[in-house]
Amino acid sequence: MRKTLLAVAVLGATVVTPASASASEPAWGPCPAGAFPTPDLQCTTLKVPLDYRNPDGRKIDIAVSRLPSKHPEKRRGVLLTNPGGPGGEGLDYPQLLKLVKLPQDVLDSYDIIGFDPRGVGHSTPVTCDLTDEQLAIGNLPYANGPADVVKQAAVAKAEAKECTAASTASMLPYVTTANTARDMDRIRQALGEPAVSYLGASYGTYLGAVYTTMFPERSDRFVLDSNLGPGGYDIDAMRNFGRGMEDRFPDFAKFAAAHPEYGLGTTPARVTAKFHELAARLDKTPVDWVTGSAFRGLTFEGLYATNLTRLAEDWQALDQGRAPKPPGGSVSTSVQNLFAARFAVLCGDSAWPRSVAGYQLDVAVDRIRYPLIGAATANIAACAFWPSAPVEPKVRITGRGPANVLLVQNERDPGTPLAGARKLRAAFGDRARMVTVDQGGHGAYLFGPNRCGNTAVTEFLGTGSRPARDLACAAETT
Repeated sequence: MRKTLLAVAVLGATVVTPASASASEPAWGPCPAGAFPTPDLQCTTLKVPLDYRNPDGRKIDIAVSRLPSKHPEKRRGVLLTNPGGPGGEGLDYPQLLKLVKLPQDVLDSYDIIGFDPRGVGHSTPVTCDLTDEQLAIGNLPYANGPADVVKQAAVAKAEAKECTAASTASMLPYVTTANTARDMDRIRQALGEPAVSYLGASYGTYLGAVYTTMFPERSDRFVLDSNLGPGGYDIDAMRNFGRGMEDRFPDFAKFAAAHPEYGLGTTPARVTAKFHELAARLDKTPVDWVTGSAFRGLTFEGLYATNLTRLAEDWQALDQGRAPKPPGGSVSTSVQNLFAARFAVLCGDSAWPRSVAGYQLDVAVDRIRYPLIGAATANIAACAFWPSAPVEPKVRITGRGPANVLLVQNERDPGTPLAGARKLRAAFGDRARMVTVDQGGHGAYLFGPNRCGNTAVTEFLGTGSRPARDLACAAETT
């Protein structure tokens, strides 16, 4: 959940002039305390309908932040952002982008806008009141056989029941990607802007794709980094995690083999064998909190990073009988909120299969197809037991609208594999171009060293120029 030229086609380089301020212009003030200091950010709160079909009904809060351009004479407009999720907070994201060196030209050209999506963080939050044990299972419980799917089905059914019995259950059907896109348009209106640009990563690519499909005439320059397929986080995307790990793992196997100090194997084949050996050993005898399932998940998440040193150190510790540092401390309100918001979006966006036998078959297939983690990513989850169907049809991503979308994608991304990005690129048709970068990890723009990919995105955000055709960037090490 964690979380980056050839001949060009110019997409309108004229400056977008903000609409005149209205009486309801947001009142900006200090931001709430976050994970790291936000000295440059300003924050406000907007009221939006819980259910847009009933705009005069119940209202909820959306927390919004702004990193203002310090050069009004260069300012083009606003750049909405989303770091991914679903369930991830985005209020601090503009500050984070500045810390990872979002180019000064981009900082000058836009007010960078962050927000906590509906149901998340400082926006009106949702909860499921899950137990510590349920949260500890995580999102990817590995199934060694059909009986494990039945066992996980009982857990998933209980999670769905607790979500729909919690104090915020009435909100859950409306915490969806389409409604978050509508919230984004309310942010646009509140800022007095005729159109918005956008930079979204991971799940944020699907959110951006939905917004620019629903509101094409209000979309300026849209950058989608590390792309989900056009169906968002549906069952296909979950099973695609298995493919993503297969794409990325060879990079780690090569890295570990080149560093004999970790003792994980002297060739990539031996490192791969060590993975299966450790997983089997931990299935039988966990080390502290690390079971075989947790080890597979730890490895999957470690592959998101560009630097693979931490993952190698964790493997070394486990091989020596020592537990690595847990991914988090005690269960907190924010973790509860993340799981609840994630369930709401996944289960509210898509109708999921409900047959336990069907998931058993999927697990058996993906254990062979994606042997590293496929039997986890195909396993059953709470959406199979969600009591309500989605309140509206899924938004269909199409090529209708201006040619103003740029996809940037690592070739070996474990979380949003290239296969899904290609499907999104095809769905957009001539609206989009895609920059594919020969590197691994989750996050292409700014989070990797590839100058070709980074330059293409910065050029598009700054000038509106994008490659005349899809661009492939060769590997770079510095």
